[in-house]
Amino acid sequence: MADLYAEGIDELVTGEAVTLDLPPASLPLHVASGMIDVVVGALVMIGGFVATAALAPDEALFSVGAILTLVTGMLVVPTVVETASRGRSLGKLVTGLRTVRDDAGPISFHHSFIRSLIGVVEIWMLTGVPAFFSALISSKGKRIGDYAAGTYVVRSRVTLSLAPPPPMPPQLAGWAAAADIAPLPERLLLAVRQVLGRADGLAPATRASLLQRLADQVSVYVAPPPPHGTPADAYLAAVIAEHRERDLARMRREAVMIDRLTAAGRTQRPF
Repeated sequence: MADLYAEGIDELVTGEAVTLDLPPASLPLHVASGMIDVVVGALVMIGGFVATAALAPDEALFSVGAILTLVTGMLVVPTVVETASRGRSLGKLVTGLRTVRDDAGPISFHHSFIRSLIGVVEIWMLTGVPAFFSALISSKGKRIGDYAAGTYVVRSRVTLSLAPPPPMPPQLAGWAAAADIAPLPERLLLAVRQVLGRADGLAPATRASLLQRLADQVSVYVAPPPPHGTPADAYLAAVIAEHRERDLARMRREAVMIDRLTAAGRTQRPF
């Protein structure tokens, strides 16, 4: 499987148990994202200190308010934001990054809390030095909090380079036209396109296993099955080609409908 991916590209495992090419975040993007998040956290804490100083009647209450402000800025806000956005803090949103689990699934409150809790030490108390060197050494750019939480950061803005769409195998054109093909998940479509485009470069055993696994996943969305003895690569190519043609036909119908509606609106425009 490893020779399917270019050097420096990480294997991101989808929910369909196939892999897509998404590179882990680079160190400069990590640093830029972290600096933005630190600035946001610092502003939150400064605002909290100002409000506490204005509202606290005595030193004891000011101390309580200051502690709550620190906890909110360093722990509560990062945890809530990453949990609600499924891995995207403000810094990651700006830099196009996202935190995911090691199995590439979306993170939960548990993961966000552990990352933020350890971040209090490695980022706030130790000025980010351990996080920097950990990300520098790690092949996935992991900081210490990522190791503890079982997460890492990937680029969410990636231009995938896909091979041309597979042509329809002539012997399956009739079957595909009559088949009931439900909409396939986007990640599964991308995975099939990638594998079909690179299948010739795989070892025969790996190629056969991967194509059959994808065919089994695609078959959930297709009925009836293809003619007996159809190779997995031909089956996948037929499904993808027919799926694409139906999508194009649907978009053409929608475009025609929009043109008609907008034309009707222009002719009925009041004076």
